[in-house]
Amino acid sequence: MENNLGLLLAKRAFLNPRTEAFVNGNTGERLTFEALNNRCNQLANALVADGIQKGDRLAILLMNGSEFIETYFACAKIGAVAVPLNWRLVPDELEFILKDSGAKRLIFGEEFYDNVVDLESRGDKTDVTQWLQLSTGTEIAQFAVSYQQFRDAGNADEPPIRASDDDMMYIMYTSGTTGLPKGVVHTHKSSIWGVLTIAATMYAHEGDRYLNPLPMFHVGSLTPLTIGIYQGITNVVMRSFDPKLAWEIIEKERVTTGLMVPAMLNFMLQIPDHEKYDSTSVRWFMSGAAPVPVSLIEAYAALDIEIQQVYGLTETCGPACLTDSEAARTKAGSTGKAFFHTEVKIVDGDGNECAPNVPGEVLVRGPHIMREYWNRPDATAESIIDGWLHTGDSATMDDEGFVYIQDRIKDMVISGGENVYPAEIEAVLMQHPNIVEAGVIGKESAKWGESPFAVVVKNDNALSENDVLQFCSDKLARFKQPKGVAFAEQIPRNPSGKILKRLLREQFPDPAPE
Repeated sequence: MENNLGLLLAKRAFLNPRTEAFVNGNTGERLTFEALNNRCNQLANALVADGIQKGDRLAILLMNGSEFIETYFACAKIGAVAVPLNWRLVPDELEFILKDSGAKRLIFGEEFYDNVVDLESRGDKTDVTQWLQLSTGTEIAQFAVSYQQFRDAGNADEPPIRASDDDMMYIMYTSGTTGLPKGVVHTHKSSIWGVLTIAATMYAHEGDRYLNPLPMFHVGSLTPLTIGIYQGITNVVMRSFDPKLAWEIIEKERVTTGLMVPAMLNFMLQIPDHEKYDSTSVRWFMSGAAPVPVSLIEAYAALDIEIQQVYGLTETCGPACLTDSEAARTKAGSTGKAFFHTEVKIVDGDGNECAPNVPGEVLVRGPHIMREYWNRPDATAESIIDGWLHTGDSATMDDEGFVYIQDRIKDMVISGGENVYPAEIEAVLMQHPNIVEAGVIGKESAKWGESPFAVVVKNDNALSENDVLQFCSDKLARFKQPKGVAFAEQIPRNPSGKILKRLLREQFPDPAPE
């Protein structure tokens, strides 16, 4: 069997044709592995008949749904390169990614009609020459072709396999929290190893029903989808995340596992009477993208739901570290040990490995590491050195190999010569019963150089700045305590749930109170 990612779906359809592969939690659409593979083959054969070549880039601007999955695996089988697009981006941002990737075809959903009309009107500012529109009865753009009609014209036979191993599988653009987004290139080999690595580490088995609420343009959704196909697990997909609907789907679909970022888990606990939903089917949820507050782990433990903290990156195809079932409680706050087929170490500024419990930068190595940043040899050379991916994240590792993520190195606040990690302060703030969300940034300080400053979302109008500062006073060392507090309607986050500190700094630019 060739090392082609698309063949995972073909093999699963052969082994378990009538097993439920996909459930749309919003619409109730259900597909078996056989039906999903047939649709994938139809699209693949239609694209080949239309002249798509190995290596051609195909951009995907779709909400979560079966069409995204069939497009992704169709690309895999015929050697096209998928370019998932963040559907929260504006046309100027999409234009950059389309041009940078060289995508010649774009499949888009009707929700993005206006943005795509804008993009098409820009002419050669993108290289797109074919526009396929997914529609449920709405008008098809004059320049576009119906996706469904195009796909259904293809036959369901297995298409010729035209890619494997080190051939490109997809280019996934980072969220661009600073500067322009970079295209992370994963190959068939690195994608398959990402699947094998997670499958060998996480506790999942036949009959599991995996809740997948993250956007499919993100590796935290796309890799688990592929794992579900590899292991024969049902993916229960949310079109987009809604905390009340998440509880309803968990109860109705008897969800057993899944992955949600801490903000999602937190929002679910804000739903009134959330305890009324039957969640007894759930064994565990993975949670990552940011350190998971111990208070959140404990809140779900009270519901008999285990939170397994995971740490990973787009550049690693997902996996880096994971807590196991036992450590989720005994090592609360740790993101666990390195995944199977993965090495992790913590190094100081000179590249020397740190002693236990000494903070440094996280480095990751394994066959699932990205090949490169697309068209960015300089950034690639800075990030991958001697096979090790330099993550830019700060962490400690204890003497048993358990990793404790602290924060992004660039978000670290140096106050009076002391290193202050905003994530630690955010975890304390999240223990307050009247704080729904919290983000901490460094502000310029004439006295200390920098001082931590908290931005919080409250659920009680009576909560004051002094209340928040007083709450922190006996829970943090003095140099770690916020010097001021601002209240906001929401904390800006990227699609993976990470706080956009850059935007917070722009919103609150004044120096810190002394």
